[in-house]
Amino acid sequence: MEKIFAIGDIHGCISHLDKLMAQLDIDASQDTLIFVGDYIDRGPDSEGVIDAILDIRKNIGDVVCLTGNHEDMFLNYCLDRRNENLYMSNGGMRTLASYGFSPEGTEELILPPSHREFFTGLRTYHETDDYIFVHAGLRPGIPLDRQDREDLMWIRFEFINSPYDFGKTVVYGHTPVSLNKPLIDKNKICIDTGAVYGGKLTCIELPKMTIYQV
Repeated sequence: MEKIFAIGDIHGCISHLDKLMAQLDIDASQDTLIFVGDYIDRGPDSEGVIDAILDIRKNIGDVVCLTGNHEDMFLNYCLDRRNENLYMSNGGMRTLASYGFSPEGTEELILPPSHREFFTGLRTYHETDDYIFVHAGLRPGIPLDRQDREDLMWIRFEFINSPYDFGKTVVYGHTPVSLNKPLIDKNKICIDTGAVYGGKLTCIELPKMTIYQV
């Protein structure tokens, strides 16, 4: 049976990702691996995380990479240093340092072409027969195809505290509700368990609901 593996927010924690991937028994020809975003910022090696995911995509046939709010802030910064204070206050300095870039300078941040393609190619959500995968969540009462992009990356408690049924289980990250255990509710699953804050990096295997953590 085809399996889906979904991994929560990594935030530059490359050692967590390496150890977690070593636990997963993924059939590269038929299983799906989904990352729900926030690969970068706050942690020690954002560039290394992107390199690792690019290597994973070479070896697993179906890898879905969603965008988080941190990737969106990073792209805005790369474009024209837009919202620089917001980005720096959210751990952006550590990502820039991992790319060998100092914001005090006047030079342009030049990403490796494969990394730029990665960031610009990220999707806002992924839908299957039984699940909706998204970084932050969905606004209750609005159909999936009419959701606002900002909500998909930034929404928090309007979604988390809502009993609204979207017709499928929503799997998301963005707001760690625990540093140890994912939130598993009847209409939603949160797999951000705060790896960069001293918690665990979590993966859930669906539909078995098996939890893997580092």
